[in-house]
Amino acid sequence: MNATAKTFLVVSALLALSSIILGTIAAHAPSEQLLAAKHWFDTAMQYQQFHALALFGVGLMMAHWPSRAFAAAGWLMILATLLFSGTLYQRSMLGYHDLHWLTPYGGWAYLAGWIALIVGVIKARRA
Repeated sequence: MNATAKTFLVVSALLALSSIILGTIAAHAPSEQLLAAKHWFDTAMQYQQFHALALFGVGLMMAHWPSRAFAAAGWLMILATLLFSGTLYQRSMLGYHDLHWLTPYGGWAYLAGWIALIVGVIKARRA
């Protein structure tokens, strides 16, 4: 298995694990700040969990059909999760809004990642 595929598989597991940890913290130690911004937290959690699974799939595809498109898809999904979910977590859990301008860039990175994945699938050769 190539290093990029392995990286994507490990990062996908870390994203899934961290989403469970964050969800547990939010459920068992809710703050007034978090309760007031629960919609941001829930959106961040949903996107992180969904893309942890998607990144796992990208890692598996990269292991069988290494390509620049799959590599781009994986890195874009990681970047998107950091920008999109990360800034929403900051807003909901910490009340920190100074980086909210990065959130839409995370959304665009998610879209670009899915487009790169589509391109990679279209171009993939049979093994």
